[in-house]
Amino acid sequence: MSIFKRGNKYWVGFRFNHQRHRYSSPDNTLSGAKAYEAVLRNKLARGEPILTIAEKPKEIITFREFAKTWLDVYVKNNNRLSEQQHKEGCLRLYLIPYFGKYPLDKINNMDIENFKAKMMKTKLSGDSINHFLSTLSTCLKTAVEWEILKSIPKIKRLKVTPNKFDYLTEEEAVQILAQTEGQIKEMIFFCLKTGVRFGELIALDWNDIDFQEKQITIRRSIVRGIMGSTKSNKIRYIPLISSVSDMLIKRVKSQGFVFMRNKKPFTQHYSCKKLYQACRKAGLRKIGWHKLRHTFASHLAQNGVAIQAIKELLGHSDITTTMRYAHLSPSALRSAMNVLEPKEIRKISFGHNMATVDNKPIDIMTDLIPVNVNIPANIKQKQTSLSVNVL
Repeated sequence: MSIFKRGNKYWVGFRFNHQRHRYSSPDNTLSGAKAYEAVLRNKLARGEPILTIAEKPKEIITFREFAKTWLDVYVKNNNRLSEQQHKEGCLRLYLIPYFGKYPLDKINNMDIENFKAKMMKTKLSGDSINHFLSTLSTCLKTAVEWEILKSIPKIKRLKVTPNKFDYLTEEEAVQILAQTEGQIKEMIFFCLKTGVRFGELIALDWNDIDFQEKQITIRRSIVRGIMGSTKSNKIRYIPLISSVSDMLIKRVKSQGFVFMRNKKPFTQHYSCKKLYQACRKAGLRKIGWHKLRHTFASHLAQNGVAIQAIKELLGHSDITTTMRYAHLSPSALRSAMNVLEPKEIRKISFGHNMATVDNKPIDIMTDLIPVNVNIPANIKQKQTSLSVNVL
């Protein structure tokens, strides 16, 4: 981008013969900046010194000024709406109030550590503070990519205790479903059997469900009332199982949203309220819609479904995200431990209670030695049978 705006001032920035040029426009309008750029390029093309027209700006851009440009140019071009709103909030409420007046090239490690210390004195969680640090890091890295900074300080995130992994047991899922009715009940059941995100659930259209091919297409998501792509920006396909098909086919339509309230998609606020009510009536802890997604994946893992298959069904971009469910897979752990099962050594009895030991006494020389080991004849003659407890 050769013409850009920082704060209230237009700037010209471009490359010529592999050299970077950046100047503030003397005419602070878009058309004036474009004309100024043309003058600068012509001077360079003729081999004339450019500094006779303009001196390089001596003022140093502040974090507040750069953050605004970063939001308008980088974030809006590269992030989904929900992520744009998240970054805007991080900057407006926390980062700009603290770093706003800092010259961009003067932010150092001590400044960042002081910011962390200040945030830790508040009621904010460690995860929230790490989100602020991540936003700050991405912002400063962009300044390096745009050649405004040469380097940035190292930003160390807080070490936080991982959140407790929670999901519903089959009995708990049944209890919650028993406390709901209508479309809310259908939505809960649909999430438990497909693992879709809430935004994907309310964006689902009847055209996305193929009853003949028994397949669901997940292609859109609604976040904060705005329709957009899925979180991974990919279309994925989920098999349509009979229980879900039987539930939906009773009220199938040719088009429109599958789940609607007052002819509009369900809102997150209303849906969460209904889910919380169901949890309270069932006497269970309060859970959100995303816990239903965890429940779907957890039940698959517990029943031995491969992690790669779970990844595809959930639509994760990276399998490391899916690996959180690996510990629930009994088959994977059992296969690993089976390697240690004795193959050539006969059954060995352990324990202090002799009632648990086989009636047949243990022969030290034969029962504790691999079958394929040859015992010297002179040792065999001396061996005696006796009962022992192996400790």
